[in-house]
Amino acid sequence: ADGLRPILDHYWLILHVSVAIMAVSVFSISAVLAVLQLSKDFSNGTGSVVERILSGLPSADTLERYSYRFAAVGFVMWTFTLVAGAIWAEHAWGRPWAWDAKEVWTLVIWLIYAGYLHARATRGWDGRRAAWLVITGFVAILLNYFVVNFLLSTKHGYAF
Repeated sequence: ADGLRPILDHYWLILHVSVAIMAVSVFSISAVLAVLQLSKDFSNGTGSVVERILSGLPSADTLERYSYRFAAVGFVMWTFTLVAGAIWAEHAWGRPWAWDAKEVWTLVIWLIYAGYLHARATRGWDGRRAAWLVITGFVAILLNYFVVNFLLSTKHGYAF
């Protein structure tokens, strides 16, 4: 790739970034489903336009199950993102982890979703609690993108 710094011209970086983008897309779907689930849970049957739209959606339980499935797929992809990033960092900087702000927030996101999946699978957390955990994970993703990328000094600032 002409014009790229040599450190950026590596297949592990391409895999790392591509899978991260796909994971965020999948987590986005999970979060939207969680918001819809909560909207159905909190709807009061007033017959408003929003109520009529919500009535055409699957049940809150079904939305929660779909949200869980998307979060599980996103988690696997996010795990790959962490591993691929560490492999590339070893190649680029001679160490797999530097406690860079982006790395730390990526780990925080991983821990939130790991906690969610664990709580749902072993503690029976579903319904509203599960939805709020999914939304918390997605808010962490947004913070990782907007705050870390634009306000903090990080080795991941190639495009910013």
